[in-house]
Amino acid sequence: MSFSIAGKTAIVTGAANGIGLAIARHFVENGANVMFADMDDKSLKRELGENPDDGNIRFFACDLRERLSIANLLSATLDAYDKVDILVNACRQVVTTDPLDPDDASVELMIQQNLMTSLRLSQIIAKRMIKQGEDQPEGQVGSIVNLSSIAARRTHPDLLGYSVSTAALDQMTRSMAVALAPHRIRVNAVSFGSVMSASLQDALRENDGYREDIEDHTPLGRVAAPHELAEAVQFLASEGAGFMTGQIVTLDGGRTLLDPVAAPAH
Repeated sequence: MSFSIAGKTAIVTGAANGIGLAIARHFVENGANVMFADMDDKSLKRELGENPDDGNIRFFACDLRERLSIANLLSATLDAYDKVDILVNACRQVVTTDPLDPDDASVELMIQQNLMTSLRLSQIIAKRMIKQGEDQPEGQVGSIVNLSSIAARRTHPDLLGYSVSTAALDQMTRSMAVALAPHRIRVNAVSFGSVMSASLQDALRENDGYREDIEDHTPLGRVAAPHELAEAVQFLASEGAGFMTGQIVTLDGGRTLLDPVAAPAH
């Protein structure tokens, strides 16, 4: 089996910065046609230029909480490449929660941002993949990879909303995997610990000693680089993972093997 994604067309959300950008660039470097999707139009243009003319790079600025934006994203991808083979739901947000405040709206916000955008986009893209599969008698028709977090399994009160939304995303991954398996579309997720994302960089700048705390609670003793997460996503998207579906792959340097009272997952 090959881990190659060359010639495949991928949509990567949250692709204007941080982890999503790292995944999208990694896919481009490995020969995939990539639609960079994010609501941050300025960052997309800063990273890719006003009008990227590279044959395997396009970008689309949109708010994926809006159904019309999802439809327009798919249309833009089909206009550019005529198909979509891979969807990476990397659009996510981390917001703290006051677990004792009934007026705190962060749980609803996290459910909308981290679960519902991925679910709605997956449903629309899967329909297109199913249609494409009608002319493909065998082999993988499509692959969807969701970005989750070890916060789905760890407890930290300040991350109540984030934990609930990622736990729901894990279950959505399993449910969609079963629903789409007859159509030869695989759905998996990567549950990661501390990866050097934009939000983690901000947290490290604001909190002295936070990095040391993370490293002390990670058996491998370090924060992961974005490319390590990107390579795991590539594996799940490739035909090398052709018999894997509904799996939540953990990428955390061994952190979830230790006592759960640790630095919050980020």
